[in-house]
Amino acid sequence: MTSTPYTEPKAPLGVGSILSNSFSILFRNIVAVMIVAFIPSLIGLLISTGLNGGGVALGLEAGDPFASGAVIVIILEIIVPIAIQSLTIALLVQLAYDAKLGRPIKPISYIAPAFKAVVPIVILSFAIGILAGIGFLLLIIPGLYIYAVFAVTTPAIMIERAGFGGMGRSAALTKNYRWAIIGAVILLGICTFALMIAATFIVGAVVAALGTNSIGIGVGVVLMALITGLTYGLSGIGVALIYARLREIKEGVSVDTLAAVFD
Repeated sequence: MTSTPYTEPKAPLGVGSILSNSFSILFRNIVAVMIVAFIPSLIGLLISTGLNGGGVALGLEAGDPFASGAVIVIILEIIVPIAIQSLTIALLVQLAYDAKLGRPIKPISYIAPAFKAVVPIVILSFAIGILAGIGFLLLIIPGLYIYAVFAVTTPAIMIERAGFGGMGRSAALTKNYRWAIIGAVILLGICTFALMIAATFIVGAVVAALGTNSIGIGVGVVLMALITGLTYGLSGIGVALIYARLREIKEGVSVDTLAAVFD
């Protein structure tokens, strides 16, 4: 007679709790989130406006990414959004932990740690984007799974100083929890998509009222940057909380220990 070895049940990721906490942190600290996320979002939109024109940047017109025929423009159109979002998430990781612990939110103090880690964060985010993009071409689910594998790369770089080892660290932390992470990512994605649809509608109405002149486009860019900042805020906080939960489950590390790295 053989005995089956006892296996301790796997602790749940707690997708519902992560989502509710993400929204709670976002709305309780919405001004601070906007301060952190607005400027990177605005910079990204201004660059996009310069490359494509205001209508295309605001989603009011269809654009042809190859119209200019300039390779450098095409490269910038790919790299700039990834770089902006990566940097914003790096800033928001710190905000999320301070908010979770009820500590004072200090946006200025988040800048230096984020910029110290910006090179590996941007390069690895670009690599993950390529891998996930290939996966999405293979019927979507592989892309989501690849994204789940590397979902906590940025927090690993920020908190653990993992550098270019961030993807490997993320792969280790997300093991056995990737389908739960996919569920969280899909739900967060639905919320951010809804925000962006609303943003396009609102911005379109404002630009139509003001006219497609410099004033109308300028106001539209500012409004779009504000709402884009909210989407970055929600996704960035969500990623930070997923990372914190994985560290808690697998290594018994609490949020206050994670946040202490920035002190």
